[in-house]
Formats: sequence, structure tokens, C-alpha cells
Amino acid sequence: MSKSPFQKPIEIKISTVVAVSAILHTSDGIALDAALKGMTGGVPDFFEGDLAVIDVGDLAPGCERIDWAGTIALLKKYRLNPVAVRNARPDMIDEIAAHGLSLDTGKRDESPAAATPAPAPAAPAPEPVAPPPAPALTPGANGAATAATLIIDTPVRAGQRIYARGGDLIVMAVVNNGAEIIADGSIHVYNTLNGRALAGASGDANARIFALSMAPELVSIAGVYRTFEDGFPAEQARQPAQIRLNGDKLDIQSVNSATRA
Repeated sequence: MSKSPFQKPIEIKISTVVAVSAILHTSDGIALDAALKGMTGGVPDFFEGDLAVIDVGDLAPGCERIDWAGTIALLKKYRLNPVAVRNARPDMIDEIAAHGLSLDTGKRDESPAAATPAPAPAAPAPEPVAPPPAPALTPGANGAATAATLIIDTPVRAGQRIYARGGDLIVMAVVNNGAEIIADGSIHVYNTLNGRALAGASGDANARIFALSMAPELVSIAGVYRTFEDGFPAEQARQPAQIRLNGDKLDIQSVNSATRA
């Protein structure tokens, strides 16, 4: 029974869910297990029960058939919870559904900064159109979104997850250990950044992470991540710094300095 005669038994609302992508380059379970073990360093709570989308788009056409039950069990062993499959071939669809997974029709963006081509009337080939300028930032109330920016004035506590969908995230207070902040754009922390920070969550390789005091557990830009089990590099630890993607690795650079780690 409902607590109130005016309360609905169930409500359906739009919700944003963040999931990691598990991009398979092989269907060999032994190789996948070894790679995940090396990736996590044996840390049992490395992924902390994160939702996962299995991406099969990079599998070679002639690779062995995927053992879906074994792959799902393997990911769960490392505390990843598979919920969907991306880039599935038509012959995989029935088996995917039989294992309770959804089909994600989203496509990965293969270019770091994709530009939309538009025809140029006086030229023989189309020219890329520059993306529109970012919206101006204006001060907002605690937790209020201004333009495409989410501004948070209060501390982000352990267990909290904040996601700035479609833009930048600005945090004016401390981000504690065990907290997770995510943005499709860049992340700016005008305090101490502990916990996990994931910028460019929708694939923007130009996103960056800035903090007045860097001490994160994990950082990621456009899916490329780096952990700091042994501590943040000493020359940038607890100092103003930025993190940016350089090819397939993350560079840590002191603000107003050329020092990198």
C-alpha cells in the first residue's frame, strides 16, 4: 500500500547513468583475465561495482566466438557489472539478449576532436567546420547549471558521484577520497582533488582536469586513465596542476610550469 492516497506506486523519470566501456580486442578469456589482473594490480575494489558496456567493435572478423557467460562472469569477478553490448554483429544479437544484456547503439568516436564536414561552394572538397565557441561561464547558485557548466559549492563526500552532462564541471570545495566527479567536458577543482576524476566522459580528448591541489586516486580523460596507488608524483602533489591527454597517455603539468610527469 502507498503511504499516501496521492502517492503513485511507481514513477518513471529520465536518469543519467555513467558506465565504463570494456573494449574487447580478443575473445580469449584467459588473455582477458590476465589483462584485467594487470590493469587492476590485484586491487579488489578497483572498479567498485561500476556499470560496464562491452564493446566488440574492435574484434577481428575471424576471431573465436565470444563466451558470453564466461565474459560476464569474468567482468563481475573484477567488480564490473555488464549491462549492454556495443557494436554487436547481427549474429550476436540473440545470444546477447539471452544473457540479459541490452544493445547499445551508440558508436565510438574514433577521432580525438571530430569536426562536422560541410560543403564549400567554391572549393572542390568539403572543409571542416570549426565547432561553435564554448558558452560563457556565469556564476550560479550551489549545484546550479549555468550554460553547459555545473557548479558545485559544497564538498563532494565519499560515495558521492557527480556528473556534468554535456559540459564542464566546476567544484569550489574539496573532493574527498571515495568520491567520483565526471564531466563530458573539463573538470575544474578550486580546492583539493582527492577521489576519482573523469573528464571527457563522452569521448572529448581535448578535455582537461585542473585542481589547486592534486591528490587523486584515479584520473581519466576520454577513457584513458591513470591510477596513483603509490601516490601522486611528488613534484606536483598537493600543488596546482592540470592533466591533459597526449596521444594515448595522460600528462601531468604544473600550472604555470612546463614540468611534466
